[in-house]
Amino acid sequence: MEKSQWYIGAPNGVVLCVENMEGSQMKGCFYHSYSMEAVPFHSVDQLLFELERFYDSMNFPYSTVNGRSFQKNQKTGNSGQGRSKIMSDENLLSKHGELGTFIVRVQHRQNSSWQGRITWMEKNKTLYFRSIWEMIKMIASALDTVSKQEDEPDEQSWD
Repeated sequence: MEKSQWYIGAPNGVVLCVENMEGSQMKGCFYHSYSMEAVPFHSVDQLLFELERFYDSMNFPYSTVNGRSFQKNQKTGNSGQGRSKIMSDENLLSKHGELGTFIVRVQHRQNSSWQGRITWMEKNKTLYFRSIWEMIKMIASALDTVSKQEDEPDEQSWD
């Protein structure tokens, strides 16, 4: 299979590995270039909070909406200065999840949401998303396709 869509392409690119689904709860981890350790998540909510924390720590893509807090002098991010890549893109792209693997590239954080592109590595397909909700629906749709193939092995798969 040609892997033409397999690239990180941005300092904030992550490889999202979905390990399993328990009911509607997606579980897995994601990897980024600035750590050898995976960032685990046990729900979609936790995934989004961890990704947002990662983007805030880099201040990339720059958020056009400031977070609010009742605490004094709370900083959100260190502008990404002093960070150096620890994991190569090749090593990142070698990570895979049991149910699915996705390369997430958030290009903008505008209108209190994210815009970017996502690549489903198993199918080598890239789609653009205009919101966090749209990105989550794309992942869920891909995982639903995988689970239907497992349940009905004789059926033709969607391409």
